[in-house]
Order: sequence, then structure tokens, then C-alpha cells
Amino acid sequence: MATARRAKLPFGRAHREAHVAERVGWLRAAVLGANDGIVSTASLIVGVAAAAQGRSEILVAGVAGLVAGAMSMAAGEYVSVSSQADAEKADLARETRELAEQPESELKELTAIYERRGLDPELAGKVSAQLMAGDALAVHAREELGISEITTARPLQAALASALTFSAGAALPLAAAALAPDRWIVLLVSGVAIVALAVLGALGARAGGAPIRTAVLRVTFWGATALAVTAGIGKLFGVAA
Repeated sequence: MATARRAKLPFGRAHREAHVAERVGWLRAAVLGANDGIVSTASLIVGVAAAAQGRSEILVAGVAGLVAGAMSMAAGEYVSVSSQADAEKADLARETRELAEQPESELKELTAIYERRGLDPELAGKVSAQLMAGDALAVHAREELGISEITTARPLQAALASALTFSAGAALPLAAAALAPDRWIVLLVSGVAIVALAVLGALGARAGGAPIRTAVLRVTFWGATALAVTAGIGKLFGVAA
């Protein structure tokens, strides 16, 4: 019995399945940006506060960390993902030439791919020929190069997601520092950062379909470690006891 790929909904609309892989382009950059914003800004604030600096110095350091970090994350994501996009374009250009100059070799190559996936040679040949009669480049990009609409590099999307989520993450410890009494800044900023990291880990795991407990423990452990190290350094080099 054949299994329907799409379930018909009322008014003739077809059901479309949502897959985690569709989010991979922005999810990685968003989680990385928010995590870095929380950890780096909170650590900077805690380090400066532990060195017994005044509130104005702490807030200036926090704001500077937010702005510089957001720009750095955006630039870093854009450059790295652009490099991936350039590599994909080069591969697609080469594949386009090979399809134009050696169509028979490309057909054999695609047939061999399907044979390795379990199709018998005759069926693999028929499937390959039929697919290449349509959009041959798209077929070879997906099957041979692993490039598809879902996984293709999007530099601007990654840069914006990273910068915005870094700023949002950094704003949390910065707000805590602005509102906390002077003697409680280190404790409250650290607490807000740990809670925010736990929530971020849970949300990222849920969006990515990963185990929530593992993600939360991982992100809070490394966040707490970073805070402890910078607080220790601040105390070591502080100007007051």
C-alpha cells in the first residue's frame, strides 16, 4: 500500500511538515550569539566589579562589550559563512561545466550514487536519467555535493541573527548591573547570567530537537566557569580589597 506524502487538509490545503534542519541556517548563529553575549558581557562586568571599580566604570565596560561584541559577531559570522558560500558557488560552477561538457559521465556518477544507496543498477539508471532530464544541477548539487536550499550558506542572515541575539543576551547582565546595589553586582549579574544561559540552553535544545537536560548542563557549566575565572582575575588585580 502506498503511503501518502502529504495529508489533505480542509479547503484543499496540503499539510507541510516542518523539519529541524530548516532552521539550521539561523539557529546556530542565534544560539552562538546569545550565548556569547551573556557569557562575555557578564564575565566582563563581573571582572570589573570584582576589581572594586565604580558603577560608572562597570556600566561603561558593559556597554562597550555589548557594542564591540555585537559588531565582532556580525563580522565574524558574515566572513565565515561568506567563505562557505564562495566554496559552494565554486563547486556549483564546476558542476555546471561538467554537466555541459560530460553529461554521460555525470549520469554514470549519479547512477553510482543511487546504487550505493541500495537501488539495483537498472532502477538507479532510470531514476538518474529521469531526474537529470529536469534540473540536473539541483540533483547533482544535492546528491553529490550535499548542497540544498535548506543547507545553503546565507551570510547576511547569519550575521544579523548573531548580532541581534548577542545584543539581546548582553543586555541581560548589563541591566542587572545597572539595577543591582553596588555590593551585590557580582552576585546578581552572575545569577542572572546563569539563569539566562539555562533558559537559552533549553530553548536552543527544543528548537534543535536535542536533549534539554544535556544542553542546559553544558551551557551553564561553561558559563559558570567563565564567570568564576574572570571574577578571580578581577580580585587578583583589583585596586581595592
